[in-house]
Amino acid sequence: MLTMNYLKLIRYQNLMVLAIMQLIIRYGFFEQLNYYFALTHFEYSLFVLASVCIAAGGYIINDIFDQEVDALNKPNKCIIGKSIAEDFAYYLYAGLSILGVGIGMYLSNAIGRPGFGVFFVLIVALLYIYSSSLKQMPLVGNLVIALLAGTSVLLVPVFDVYPVTHQGNQLAMGALFGMVKNYALIAVLITLIREIIKDAEDREGDDAQGMQTLPIALGIQKTNLIIAVLAMISSGLILYYCFTHLLENKLFYLMGYLGLTIIAPLFFVAIRIFQAKTKADYSQLSLLMKVITVFGIFSLAVLTLNLIHNVG
Repeated sequence: MLTMNYLKLIRYQNLMVLAIMQLIIRYGFFEQLNYYFALTHFEYSLFVLASVCIAAGGYIINDIFDQEVDALNKPNKCIIGKSIAEDFAYYLYAGLSILGVGIGMYLSNAIGRPGFGVFFVLIVALLYIYSSSLKQMPLVGNLVIALLAGTSVLLVPVFDVYPVTHQGNQLAMGALFGMVKNYALIAVLITLIREIIKDAEDREGDDAQGMQTLPIALGIQKTNLIIAVLAMISSGLILYYCFTHLLENKLFYLMGYLGLTIIAPLFFVAIRIFQAKTKADYSQLSLLMKVITVFGIFSLAVLTLNLIHNVG
């Protein structure tokens, strides 16, 4: 039981999704296209571990600062102060964050880019500032988490591809970076939508604690409109990408996959959000956005299979 409480505290399901995403980018995409890498298999496993440790620390510090809010929004899911002492949670947060940054520093030196270690320090700092203050500001906290989601995607080529990029392979590597940047942009938008939906779900408890999230500052109707617009923009960008890049390269499998698992569900969210009123309504939409995220992660593997099929 105690072990399960620790797993719930660090949001082990979300950490698994993060790890799977980074593994798919490397082994389901980059490696299948026969690119050279800066990190060895062992070093890349350390990179994933660093990402997971820092994210786990972020979840812990967020729960430490959110104890009073969580007591109102999700009283049955509170762990810190009940199953796990606050002091020990702080030690656990510090240990995981230090471990993640330490691994990041080691990897930065291993690839000959010691300055890259600052990325891990900045992420830890942002997660702390987000939990202590930024999440209480309308949209600011949502944007921080969304940008960090995109960063978790972009850091893979930054550490694993950029250090081995030279004049001879610059064109190919540039195309690779372009695909990953598009992937990161969609990750930012989808995460932003889900974060706003979660704020709408928790608005009563947040309001009681004096927080100024977007649903509290603007009202639920305007917030629903913003969510709908973001969902339409996201699906529109993916459609544009399909018809300007995928169609001309005959990536029909990927187009069908994106249409069924990303575009159509985003359209559904844009329509369904106007009918959302209760906490349960927003909880269902938040779950749907998480499912969309998972499907989005596997889209890179589908892209690889489509490319291999076209060549074969």
